[in-house]
Amino acid sequence: MDPEMTGGGRAGAPRDAASDVHALIRDLLPVLAPSAWLDAATSEMVLTIGHSQARASTATVLERCADQPRTRWPSLVDEWVREVGDRAFRAVGEMELFGDVRELLRLRIVPKLAPRDREGLVVVPAGDHFDAVVVIDHPRYGGPLTRDRAGLLGLRRLGYVMTNTHDRELADVEVRDQPLLPGRDVRVVTKPGSRYVSALLSEVHQFLPSPNEHGALVGVPSHNTLLIYPIATRAVADVLPVFADVVAEMHAAADDPCAPGVYWSHGERRLTPVLPTPGGPANSEFTDLLQTLPEE
Repeated sequence: MDPEMTGGGRAGAPRDAASDVHALIRDLLPVLAPSAWLDAATSEMVLTIGHSQARASTATVLERCADQPRTRWPSLVDEWVREVGDRAFRAVGEMELFGDVRELLRLRIVPKLAPRDREGLVVVPAGDHFDAVVVIDHPRYGGPLTRDRAGLLGLRRLGYVMTNTHDRELADVEVRDQPLLPGRDVRVVTKPGSRYVSALLSEVHQFLPSPNEHGALVGVPSHNTLLIYPIATRAVADVLPVFADVVAEMHAAADDPCAPGVYWSHGERRLTPVLPTPGGPANSEFTDLLQTLPEE
């Protein structure tokens, strides 16, 4: 969560400066937001709108004032209070529109985002090559959950989002084996039209035969389909190029594409790219594995 939405003042900000800014907020609230109050314990402005509450940390306004002369503080505080008030009314409107927005939260796994694309979103790394993005699942008003939106809606602990995704989106995925080469089947995990099957990248082990010592080739060409090939013998070397072609073709044709590459799922749910990257060698760990696998 960003600092404005999670409480707490600016690190290193002088205590007296924070007190003065908070005093300005208290002076302005009766004029600009009569139903709002300052929670000194959490350094948050609390806005009561109808039967709902929205909270915003004073961290942002403290940062703004820290860089400006004190004569500018009243106007900066005025601007911040109005800005937060506008956002709070929008957030409460969304709550009324969505009902309990927590019921609509889902986890969407996407290829690793660039820093500029992940800025402001509720997103955490899902290994080295993917990110887990929290989204609001609504056909018209949905989309990625921003930190700002999460703070105003009071969405702070989001551990239930994966449970939402599993129980409401992935409980009825179809699992089937499909011929890839003569005598070689690929396991297909799919749900047509879904945006969340990619979230099962962290659960590949549940679709593998037991015991499974060496992991599997994995492709996630679109968000509604996983392709899985359990690794047991050196025959995987013959399967790999065909598997890679299928993943690439499905990715190119997908309405909701995810990733075009092939990954090795192994160890502690690790996902390692298998094929050479532009200008780089093939994965040496996977190459070493091939030498240790039994013949057919």
